[in-house]
Amino acid sequence: MRRSRFTAYVSSLLLAAGIALTGAASAQASELAAGGYVALGDSYSSGVGAGSYISSSGSCDRSTKAYPYLWNAAHTPSSFDFTACSGATTDDVLANQLGPLSSSTALVSLTIGGNDAGFADVMTTCVTSSDSTCLSRINTAMAYVDSTLPGKLDNVYSSIRSKAPSARVVVLGYPRFYKLGTYCLGLSETKRSAINDAADHLDAAIAKVVANHGFVFGDVRTTFTGHEICSGSSWLHSVNWLNIGESYHPTAAGQSGGYLPVLTNAA
Repeated sequence: MRRSRFTAYVSSLLLAAGIALTGAASAQASELAAGGYVALGDSYSSGVGAGSYISSSGSCDRSTKAYPYLWNAAHTPSSFDFTACSGATTDDVLANQLGPLSSSTALVSLTIGGNDAGFADVMTTCVTSSDSTCLSRINTAMAYVDSTLPGKLDNVYSSIRSKAPSARVVVLGYPRFYKLGTYCLGLSETKRSAINDAADHLDAAIAKVVANHGFVFGDVRTTFTGHEICSGSSWLHSVNWLNIGESYHPTAAGQSGGYLPVLTNAA
């Protein structure tokens, strides 16, 4: 009898806690929706690789299947400004994307840093050159990430905070590209491993600066696990010769299954 009562008591506490947590999450989502949402960043935020591009976005290639567009559709914030753009660097964000930010902005999301580190050139080099040349280019990129990128990110994050002082800012990272240890046509295992290590290095650098600013880092490596290139269920394009710009970018499934849940949980 005592055990049954104790079990019932614990169950009721857990239920109450669950309701409280659910209520808190719902309240936070409602609060964010009551304000504006601004989606900044590079091609991983604009949705390159997902298709369904918005014609008015031009070469920025903003997609209706990109995670910011999907979050907006699910939560209907009071306003939605989608300024993320393909190819954007930290300087581009500062120069061209921060206009919609204001004191009424409740949520900001972005991916940035990959283009500053030379992501496109790294991948081109690794696809077209030897293992040693690939590794050398990756080492150059990682040196930039260590020496220069943190200051660039500081400038972006400080500007976001000054323009949107009350916003919750979620900075999302980049996935690992390859599943290792499986037979797969294309790059050597040496190149794949080095590229994955570089993605980890970049994410770690971004996460550190994000924490310094009191923002939230959204780690997408967990959601993309099992969906890397060579996994048999990839959420990332490999080399796409028909549309080379989509190479090594998330598919529509990568946006909805890899990025959107991370933003939703972090917001």
